[in-house]
Amino acid sequence: MEFIGPIEGQFVMGLALSILIGLIIGIERESRGKDAGISTHMMVIGGSMIFTILSMNVDPNSTSRIASQIVAGIGFLGAGLILKEGASVKNLTTAASLWYAAALGMAIGFGFYFIAIIGGIAAAVIPRIPSVKRKEG
Repeated sequence: MEFIGPIEGQFVMGLALSILIGLIIGIERESRGKDAGISTHMMVIGGSMIFTILSMNVDPNSTSRIASQIVAGIGFLGAGLILKEGASVKNLTTAASLWYAAALGMAIGFGFYFIAIIGGIAAAVIPRIPSVKRKEG
């Protein structure tokens, strides 16, 4: 039994990229005082990447079977974060950032590193785009 092979190499590369992208997104979120920060994003991206690699290697004929459950699972996690207080909704962007992070982890797991890097940069830039606020009255 070989200890380090192509799957393990992909895992190490994926984990390093997951940590880097999670760090970038997490720093942006923490700098704005959001609850889901560095460690949360690293874990979501890394976990999604691991599930995706396992999915590809456990059942190569159905690579999306396990990976598709990531979308539902993270969606369920995000739904638990969203709070409605009166007329306002809180944590919607936090839930979306975790769902987006899971997609980045899946991209890394499937070997789409360039897509994950560009997507990670976008995830750090998008929340900084000024929003248009409705005037009350």
